Amino acid sequence: MVCPRCVESVESAARELSLPVESVQIGNIRFTRRLREEELSLFSEELENRGFELAQNRVSEIASQVHSKLFEYLDHLEKERNPLKVSEFLSEKLPYNYSYMSDLFSKEHGDTIEQFLIKLKIERVKELLSYDRFTLSEIAWKLKYSSVQYLSNQFKSVTGKTVTEYRKQEKPGRISLDQL
Repeated sequence: MVCPRCVESVESAARELSLPVESVQIGNIRFTRRLREEELSLFSEELENRGFELAQNRVSEIASQVHSKLFEYLDHLEKERNPLKVSEFLSEKLPYNYSYMSDLFSKEHGDTIEQFLIKLKIERVKELLSYDRFTLSEIAWKLKYSSVQYLSNQFKSVTGKTVTEYRKQEKPGRISLDQL
């Protein structure tokens, strides 16, 4: 779960199955009791129908927490004048050592935290470009790129297109952030 709509969808799925929900937050759902195996199976199936995956083991759970916090980090990056480094942010938000989180995240997702964050930032760049409200310089500044050239190079590396080529597309290809 990576957004408020995701939280609502997961909560709705649990309630439709009459599961004893205590609380639902981004990346986490708590029940008032331990679910029976058949309840867990039905819930997992319903989540999959809605485009989610139930993280049941410790590695998946921690990787899922890191995943959710990376979305929060992107917001932090945009809003703060002097944002924390991603390693500091995650270590502050989660009770684990950064290298431990990084290792688990890589094993679970196949990307390093940094690689995933780059993909996340590029999808945000695409979103901001679609508004036709910001110049590339403003976007680079907003997302704390050291230069427009660095953003442009990273954009081309990830998408295979220059920013100009991307803008000229009739239907630019964007990935929904909750699909990352």
